[in-house]
Amino acid sequence: MTYVADAHRYESIPYRRCGRTGILLPEVSLGLWHNFGDERPIDTQRAIIRRAFDLGITHFDLANNYGPPYGSAEINFGRILREDLRPYRDELIISTKAGYDMWPGPYGEWGSRKYLLASLDQSLHRMGLDYVDIFYSHRFDPNTPLQETLGALDTAVKSGKALYAGISSYSAERTAEAAGIMRRLGTPILIHQPSYSMLNRWIEDGLLDVLGQEGIGCIVFSPLAQGVLTGKYLDGIPAGSRASEGTSLDPDQLTEPTLRHIRALGEIARSRGQSLAQLALSWALRDQRVTSLLIGASSVAQLEENVAAAGHATFSEEELAAIDRDAVDAGINIWAESSAE
Repeated sequence: MTYVADAHRYESIPYRRCGRTGILLPEVSLGLWHNFGDERPIDTQRAIIRRAFDLGITHFDLANNYGPPYGSAEINFGRILREDLRPYRDELIISTKAGYDMWPGPYGEWGSRKYLLASLDQSLHRMGLDYVDIFYSHRFDPNTPLQETLGALDTAVKSGKALYAGISSYSAERTAEAAGIMRRLGTPILIHQPSYSMLNRWIEDGLLDVLGQEGIGCIVFSPLAQGVLTGKYLDGIPAGSRASEGTSLDPDQLTEPTLRHIRALGEIARSRGQSLAQLALSWALRDQRVTSLLIGASSVAQLEENVAAAGHATFSEEELAAIDRDAVDAGINIWAESSAE
């Protein structure tokens, strides 16, 4: 059956301005890091993406190596775009990134001009697109001149293969430096994508200030701390979870002190009439310098629960003080090396 988008899709979710630009993003965006590779049925992926758009999610975030296997998330999204969302292309913000390992050899990762521009061409081919809306440097490369990495982003935009440039997991200092370089090149940075959650608050120590000063948007990823802030690990490690697979979450990080903090946060959520996940998402939106949150979804029900957190970012001083007592660093920022450079 031909997909027709919900006529009321722009009535259910607030949008925020991305820094000092003309772009508005939904408070909740959909990331395709997990659950959109070849290990998941395409019809499940289709149902999630359709429902996301019907709920007002206009932004879909990918990277070259999302899968598994690498590249498959872009291929699968491209198919769904072609078969379902093609009439709505101009209503969508589609982003992709390059920086982590993608193909063998010295030109298949990091931040060289050769890698970034070759990767962008490959991503466009996989998705069947002429351009992406945002192209990111996925991580800072300490061995490549920043001018070279950012020059590749500038070329991507000026060639028409991307509309905007972004960076991800850059430190506050490198972000300020990058903003200056891109401003001189004539292609300002639209957005920064850092990790951020109640258990990983590093962006509060300078990065948000830089983004505010430079007029750069902020879209945070892993706001649920890779599922830890859903409460799924309070009674052990479920089969099929990230911790059980040891992929991006080490089960040794799920310490008893961390679990005690999560239980306390769960009580605050209940007092607000929210799930723990909804509290974590609403809290991450409390600062207006945060433009949007990237969430993952393995089902339509999970998507709907998380999107319901949008529009509820108001907290009393008492609530924030109570949250601060348990929103403490849990040592789960696996991207810290990039943002420490």
